Amino acid sequence: MSAIVFDLDGTLVDSAPDIRAAINRTLADAGRAPLDLPEVISFIGHGLPNLVARAMDVRGLDAAEHGRLTAATLAHYNAASNNLTRLYPGVIPALRQLRAAGHVLGLCTNKPEGPARKVLAQFDMADLFDAVVGGDSLPARKPDPAPLRHVFAALGAQSGLYVGDSEVDAETAQAAGIPFAFFTQGYCHIPHDAVPQSWRFDRFDALPGIVTAGLGESLATAPDH
Repeated sequence: MSAIVFDLDGTLVDSAPDIRAAINRTLADAGRAPLDLPEVISFIGHGLPNLVARAMDVRGLDAAEHGRLTAATLAHYNAASNNLTRLYPGVIPALRQLRAAGHVLGLCTNKPEGPARKVLAQFDMADLFDAVVGGDSLPARKPDPAPLRHVFAALGAQSGLYVGDSEVDAETAQAAGIPFAFFTQGYCHIPHDAVPQSWRFDRFDALPGIVTAGLGESLATAPDH
């Protein structure tokens, strides 16, 4: 048995359209023009406060309003989140196959913990994860290694595999001394070859094979539901 920990946004789900909708509602309330999707994606990775700060900067909003506008964006997101969010193809079958093989799964994301758990529940994934840490669960957030180490400790494991989609996830894994599997279809902001990685994949049906090769354990087959 090994522990496998996942990032959420850009790794298990494509949530950028819902994140964009929330920040654009905040900007509209402040009388500012909306952001386009590529712009919002370029802000994702370091947590909601950072995303709001960058949006405020490009729209010329007073930095003193950051706390209020962050809270407003989170409220907008919670009120309508997941309407536009989609699972990446093959996620559920891969997770169930890993669970069937006896692996324990965790989540380490910079999304606030409440919205993260809401996403897991909406997509019937909550029962697949034994530990969840969000961007507001601890004093530190990724790329600080503390959240990732916390998840592994909660799973009763010192090491295993971290699966993510960005340079932030790769830096976190590297700082924690955890092997990193890089999902290339998410929100990475640098060239893929520049991302520190042990493995890379662009389809979730490849992940069980990576686990077998990387952790040296064969996987059982689980139903695709």
